[in-house]
Formats: sequence, C-alpha cells, structure tokens
Amino acid sequence: MTSSAFWMPFTPIEAAKNPLRVASGQGSWLVLEDGSRLLDGISSWWVNLHGHGRREIAEAIYQQALTLEQVIPAGLTHGPAEALAEGVVSHLPEALCRMFYSDDGSTAVEVALKMAVQYWWNQGETRRTRFLAFEGAYHGDTLGAMSVGDRTSGFSDPFRPLMFEVAYLPFPSTWEGDEGVEVKEAAALKALDMALAEGADTLAGLIVEPLIQGAGGMRFCRPEFLQEIQARMKAAELLVIYDEVMTGFGRTGEWFACVKAKTSPDMVCLSKGITGGFLPLGATVATKAVQDAFLGDHPSRTFWHGHSYTANPLGCAAGLASLKLMEEEPFRKIEAWHRELGEGVRKHPRLSRFRVMGTIAAMELLSDGSGGYFDASGPLLRKAFLDAGVLLRPLGNVIYILPPYCITEEELARIYETIISVVDALSS
Repeated sequence: MTSSAFWMPFTPIEAAKNPLRVASGQGSWLVLEDGSRLLDGISSWWVNLHGHGRREIAEAIYQQALTLEQVIPAGLTHGPAEALAEGVVSHLPEALCRMFYSDDGSTAVEVALKMAVQYWWNQGETRRTRFLAFEGAYHGDTLGAMSVGDRTSGFSDPFRPLMFEVAYLPFPSTWEGDEGVEVKEAAALKALDMALAEGADTLAGLIVEPLIQGAGGMRFCRPEFLQEIQARMKAAELLVIYDEVMTGFGRTGEWFACVKAKTSPDMVCLSKGITGGFLPLGATVATKAVQDAFLGDHPSRTFWHGHSYTANPLGCAAGLASLKLMEEEPFRKIEAWHRELGEGVRKHPRLSRFRVMGTIAAMELLSDGSGGYFDASGPLLRKAFLDAGVLLRPLGNVIYILPPYCITEEELARIYETIISVVDALSS
C-alpha cells in the first residue's frame, strides 16, 4: 500500500490504495519491485520520447549539475537555455523565433494566454479578453488552461466561477474511412465565422490542439481544417495559439504538428517530450511581432510572469541531449508499423474508428456505456492490460498507443496482440 503522504494525480483516492511499485526503467520497459515487467505503450504519460534510462540524457544532466544547476533567469542567462531555444526554433516555422521558458504544459498554456491578452492591452485594446477554443479540448489543469478546455467532462465543475469567458467551436474529429469529415469541417468553420462576426473586437485569439486532441480522446482533424482556421484568423488579425504539449517533438510524424499541417501560428506551447521525459520543463514560442508588442520604456509593457525554475540549466541540458537524439528522426519509422500491425484491429468487430498519425494510433471499443473519458470500460481495460504486462491507459473506451521512439517492431506487435486478446476476453 502506498504512503498516505503521496496524493496521486488523476486517480480516485480509493483506487490509489494498491498501486504498482516501479523500481526501474530501461528502453520501452518498466521493471516493478516484484521483478515483473511492463511494456510502456504510452511513453509514461507521453513524455519519454526516447525511452527510459537513456544514458545520453542522464550524462548530460550529470555534467551540467557539476557546472551549474540553477540560476535566477531574470537578467541572467546561460548557454544551455540559449542553445535549447535556438535548437527548438530551428525546427519551427521561421516566424516563431522567441522562446519563453516555464515549468510544464499547463504553465506554457498560461503563458500563451497571458501573452495574448497583454499583446492587445499594450496596444490599447483592453476589451480583448475572450478566447475561441474547441469542444473536447484539454489544455491543462491551472485556471487559465482549464478555462479554455472542455467544460463537459466534470473535471472543472468546482472552478467554473473562476473561469473567464470562452466561445467553443465544434471539433471535426475524423478517422480512417470517415465519409462525413467535410460536413463536420464546414459546420466548424461556419461556427468560427459566426463567432468572428459577432464579437471579434473582444477576442484575444484562438487556441487549438493541432491535428490531435489528446486527453479528449485522441481525436484527429485534417491539416486542411487548420489551414482554413489560420486563414480566417489572420484575415481577422487575431492571434492563433497551438498547444503542442503532446503533439510536439515528432509525435505526429513531423517535428511539430504546425509543420505537418503547413501552418504558422502566432504562439506554440511546448512541454512533455522537450527533455526526453527526464525533467519538467515548458516553453512558449512566439513570433517577433508578438514580442514587439512588449517593447517600451514604461514598466506596464513588461510581461511580468516567471517561475523559480524558468530555464533551469539541468532541464535545458536534458533538452539539448534529447534534441541531439531527435536529429536522427527516430519517430519516422513508427507510422508504417502502426498501419501494418493495425490490420487486426481494423477488422475486429468490437473495435472501430481506427486512426493513425505519426507515432500515435487510436481506436474505440464499442461499449454499452456512453463513451467518453468516464466510460465504464476504461478501468476494466486498464487493469486487463496491466495484468497482461502492457502499460496502456485508455481514455474511457478509447484505446490509444503512443510508444517511445526506441520501441521495436516486435514490441509494438506485442501491444497490438495484447489489445486484441484483452478485447476478446472482455467480449466473451
């Protein structure tokens, strides 16, 4: 039984009484204290890009710790922070060239939202405090991030009085063989046009998880939809924020989803894989045009935001080592494996809406419940996968695979075989 001092995230207290105790990790595997092993099919909450125990990243952290472990980032700088910022922006659209560090994905989103509001404030546009967001979105658990997230899940109910106003647009979720995607996209774009027509002068911008809504159910949209969004927002001279906390660093099959979608937002929020899963770190990358709105001699134009561990040298060193491993683009091989190995789930009578993008594959269990995050099949699936030696964490009835880039084709095949055997067992 776990210590009562450890309050687990995203876990009902009663369900946390007998957690699995992890002793170590190596590559795609976790080793439990009893000696059994789990194949990590979700990169430990989407952060371990290169797998567990990568010596290159551990060594970089060690060497940096011997040199400089932490320094106040206000008025002082250091090599790892500058080098990581340059390395990241070199893989983003050219206009995105100013990187503001924070601590995690939620704070990266908070930074972007605050930047957007103050961008307008500094230009005398004090009424622009509303945002456009999408149904089903998840952007984090701090108050601003919750405000632009979906409000139907129940996660944010106690905090609604504290949230700011958001106009929600339908998200045209799609999958392989979806013949209705263009109709859904047209409806979403019509809703965007109406929102712009009714209140563009009070809007600060729009935030979206590009190409894939993560926690909302691994819901995909097409690049063409994002291109249409960008065209409309730029015509209205409004800001576009991409939340690439999950989709960044190769997950969609390109370095970043904005690159894959051939779009160039005004801000991009990053975290999760930025350090290869070794240390917490977040970043918000903005255009020079956004930063220029903060120029001026008066203190009120300054972006008064920061964190004690902003641009932490150890995190930046880990990020640089991860970027070096990323230069070999290990993520590119995984999509073809998903498509080949996914043939079994495509044909399975209890699985539907199979979809693949880059390193991510998802499917939905045909359930007797209502579907969604709290579908009753979720806990049953999760336990069955763990019992079979595979770490998967279904989003209700949505089963997804998001492996580390070190995974072998044989290990990925084992995950697919486990999914089929578990679904078969639950159906019998």
